[in-house]
Amino acid sequence: MLASQKRISLLLSLLVLASLLLSACGAAATPVSAPTQSAAPPTAAPVKPTEAPPTAAPTATTVPTAIPTIPPDYLSDILKRGTLIVSTDPAYPPQSELVENAVHPTGTKCAADQHTAGEFKGFDIDAAVEIAKRLGVEACFVTPDWTLIIGGSWSDRWDISVGSVTITPERMKVLYFSQPYYTTPAALFVHKNNKTFNTPADLAGKKVGACSGCTYESYLDGSLVIPGEKIDALIKNPQFKGYDTDTSALQDLALGDGVRLDAVLTAEPTGQAFITGGKPIKELGSPIFFEYLAAAIDKKHSKDPVSLLHKVTEIIQQMHSDGTLLKLSQQYYGVDLATAAAKFDLTGLGQP
Repeated sequence: MLASQKRISLLLSLLVLASLLLSACGAAATPVSAPTQSAAPPTAAPVKPTEAPPTAAPTATTVPTAIPTIPPDYLSDILKRGTLIVSTDPAYPPQSELVENAVHPTGTKCAADQHTAGEFKGFDIDAAVEIAKRLGVEACFVTPDWTLIIGGSWSDRWDISVGSVTITPERMKVLYFSQPYYTTPAALFVHKNNKTFNTPADLAGKKVGACSGCTYESYLDGSLVIPGEKIDALIKNPQFKGYDTDTSALQDLALGDGVRLDAVLTAEPTGQAFITGGKPIKELGSPIFFEYLAAAIDKKHSKDPVSLLHKVTEIIQQMHSDGTLLKLSQQYYGVDLATAAAKFDLTGLGQP
């Protein structure tokens, strides 16, 4: 009996122990959260009311708008300066020549190394002075070598050439041309006592003089092209002799020795002026071609010369319309060399 009670007591102890163990296991299975502190909700950074919202960076296809630039204007410089610097020939009558013993006047805007209008005379001179007058400035003259004038790249040493420059495609590569202010016939001259040459064709293989680098040399070598004109080569294989200016060639021809020259090709008015001056030369036949002569402007001026080109053309057209150039032509040449120039189609040159 005692043994049974002991067994029952042991069994009850085991049951109590098992119950405690099960309770312990159940508590471990359910974790108890540690107490936490309450966190304030996050607050966005304040935005200043004066700040604009960020702008997206431009994409690769965004092209900024270019601001057009206006090139500096050469005409404006001339008007501010008060002078128009003109290149011309000092020994090319009746177009231009220096006045003997002329004095550089006081009160002029022309520099000491420039000539004033009173120190020159001639058709080109009067035309240039009138252009300057209508611009509202004073004409001042310089006398560079002819090859420098037609070669362009003047480096702003002068503004314009009013020196009987013929319009040719070759010169148009470096120069702009205004409306022509006159035309001139090109003619051959021989010594007064000559009885051998009666037509231009008779000068084949003979010594013919003219200014170097001018249209007369181009005619003699067969390369001359003049817009609006048909050029016929009338002299075969001439022996060309170049001179600094036409008048030097005519001086040699007037010697009549038959050694230096047989003939000279020049502007008909220039040759006729020599005859009027008592030189023993005569014209051979009729003029062999006509050329259009205009004011020339360097394409490589340091500032844009197009406005000057347009203004000078406008003035020359006015001088045609009001009869100024016709009057000057009759005064210096006794004939009308202006009307044909007024009809020249300047648009055909393709200038701006």
